[in-house]
Amino acid sequence: MQIWLSFIVALVLIMLIARKSLWLALFVGAFFLGSVNLPYRDLFSIAHFTIIDYKIVLLASAVGIIPLIGGGLQTSGLMDDLINNLQVKRKVYLGLSPALMGLLPIPGGALLSAPMLYRSGTDIRPETYTAINIWFRHILILIYPLGALLPCSKMGNFNVYTAMLYIFPIFILLFILGYFFFLRPIKGDMPKTGKLNIKKLLVPLFIIISAPIIHTFLNLTPLLDEAALVIAVSITFLFTFLFGKMKVQDVLPLFRKMKPWRYFLIIIGIFLFLRIFQATAITDKISQLTFSQNFLIIGIAGILSFVTGRVQLAISILIPIFLTKFGVEQFTIQAFVIMYISVYLGYMISPVHPCVSVSIEYFKTSYWQFAKKAFYPTIIGFTVLIILSLMVI
Repeated sequence: MQIWLSFIVALVLIMLIARKSLWLALFVGAFFLGSVNLPYRDLFSIAHFTIIDYKIVLLASAVGIIPLIGGGLQTSGLMDDLINNLQVKRKVYLGLSPALMGLLPIPGGALLSAPMLYRSGTDIRPETYTAINIWFRHILILIYPLGALLPCSKMGNFNVYTAMLYIFPIFILLFILGYFFFLRPIKGDMPKTGKLNIKKLLVPLFIIISAPIIHTFLNLTPLLDEAALVIAVSITFLFTFLFGKMKVQDVLPLFRKMKPWRYFLIIIGIFLFLRIFQATAITDKISQLTFSQNFLIIGIAGILSFVTGRVQLAISILIPIFLTKFGVEQFTIQAFVIMYISVYLGYMISPVHPCVSVSIEYFKTSYWQFAKKAFYPTIIGFTVLIILSLMVI
């Protein structure tokens, strides 16, 4: 009974503290779980080897640099240049502008993409604007290899680009669903903001795609390992600095604004929680429970992300449960992908997801109006995942 109670308390602590600080929540939850269930020597040994594990440190360092790229694009005006030169139909603009902004892990980023939607006019209902901002802001990052997919695939020990290819068909489906339910009725072109500037359109696009391209090229040299990722994102940050014509004195304010150490500590916290969880007797208790793989990777995954409003947190809890209950050999790339997409669907409509709450506030609507608008594409997405899981799991 003590084991289960400690696990539940650890999850509650994580969910409560994560509203203010995800990295702190993971550290507190991990150490609480370990202090109750492990000898202190084992607990601090796990913490020590996690902190000095060079692969984890390199991954955390790379993830810490990524928000600096996003902040640099925003601060330098390069992202504004990109959006201002999207001279397309209204429905294309409404889907593309939040999608491109979603690639930048900027705190409160939904508040940056929301005003852009109003550039298309004010004749669209507030709940529709909210649904567009949430759905399309997160749809592209679903397959972006330097977004949430990167640490999640690392947790599952899968290649991020392999996972991306498996996710791609579902990404297309979710994009079509978003278009059909949110964008299809919208007519007209965007108002002209001036002459198209190809350079201002292509330069930020080049920066956004350069990191995964460089990373893919460097991965041809196996000796670089996780260092390839650090090099790739560092070069991309340098591109942002140079093309954005930023100055040396801009770096410190950018660090203060983007707080890259938070992202670094989130990765350390995720792997610390994973390792402590796997070392406790909770793993044996979970293996004795009766539930199917499909229920775990779809039902529990969707509920957990809906309750927590976090992707990486939900995945960090689900993966060790799966491995404990069903074994490493059963954790295929198909199982991971279905789990990941289920988590994403629950996350996109979660009332505690910060992007949802700030979008609702900005467009002056209610959660229930937004939920009604997003209900059908979300349910269709889960239904497709259930069918796929019955076919491949």
